[in-house]
Amino acid sequence: MNLDGIDVFVKVIQTGSFTAAAKALRMPTTTVSSKVAYLESRLGVTLIQRTTRKLQLTQAGTIFFKRCVIALEEIEAGENELSIGKTEPEGTLKISTVAELGHTILPDLIRGYLQQYPKMNIELILTPRVVDLVGEGIDLAIRYGQLKDSSLRAKKIVDVDFSLWASPEYIKKHGMPKNGRDLKKHTIIRFTAWSPTLRFSHDKEVIEVATSAKIVVDDLSTVKEFAVGGDGIGIIPSFMGKREAKHKHLVQVASGLSWGTVPLSFVYPPQRFVSLKVQSFMNWVEKNKSKVFN
Repeated sequence: MNLDGIDVFVKVIQTGSFTAAAKALRMPTTTVSSKVAYLESRLGVTLIQRTTRKLQLTQAGTIFFKRCVIALEEIEAGENELSIGKTEPEGTLKISTVAELGHTILPDLIRGYLQQYPKMNIELILTPRVVDLVGEGIDLAIRYGQLKDSSLRAKKIVDVDFSLWASPEYIKKHGMPKNGRDLKKHTIIRFTAWSPTLRFSHDKEVIEVATSAKIVVDDLSTVKEFAVGGDGIGIIPSFMGKREAKHKHLVQVASGLSWGTVPLSFVYPPQRFVSLKVQSFMNWVEKNKSKVFN
C-alpha cells in the first residue's frame, strides 16, 4: 500500500486550498500540488475539481476523503498509543492564544515546563483570531469564553475574574469611584466585545452602568496599557491588574462591584488519544496555575 500524498490530499481539503495546506505542512505549494496530482494519477481518478475560486471534491474524491480521514486518525491513534509508553515528551508543541496571556502568565509556565521537559520545544502563536487548529497544524489553543465549535474539545483551566483598574495618577486627578453611580462620571477604556452599557453585581443586585468610552480596543493588553498610562479605567483580568499593582502602576477601583468571570480553557482537536506532549503541558498548567492566577 502506497500512502504517499494521502496526508497532503486530506490537508488540502481540510484547509480549503493548496496554499493553506502548504503553509500547514511547511512545504512549497508546488510540492503539494504535485503530490495530489501524483495521487490522482496513481488512483486513476480525479479527486478535486480545481477552479479559479475554490476547490471542490468529486464524488470519488468525497468517498476517498472520508476513508482517508479515518485511516489517518487510526495511524495517529497508534502513534499516540506508542507515545504513552514513553516517560518523557519530546518534539514541538504549537500553542495559539491571545496576546495578554503571552505577555503575562505563559512565559513563567512555559519556562518551568521546558525545564521539566528539556526534550520539548514550544512554538507560541499570539493572535486574537480564532485559529483553525486542524487546518493550521496547531496542537493546542488557550481561549476565553465558551467553545463555539462543537467539533473541538475543551478543558477548563480556571474561571478568570475581571475587575476595574486605574493608575494612581488617574485617581489623583479624577477621584476614586466607589460604586456604579460614581463610574458614570469616569472614562472607561472599553474592550471591543463589550457593550457600552456594563452590567455589574453588588450584593446580589444587578447594576447597569452606561459608560463613556473615548478609547475602544480589541486587545486586553492594550486596555491595560491605556489604564497604566492614566487614560481611564480599564476592565481587565484581575491577575493582570494585580501584577501591575505590585509595581504601583495600577490600583483596583470600585472593588465592591463584580463584573463577573470568564472561563479560560484549553482547546484541542478531537482525537482518540491526546498526545503525550499536549497532555503533559495541560497537566503542568493545572499543577502550577495557582502560582500565576492568584
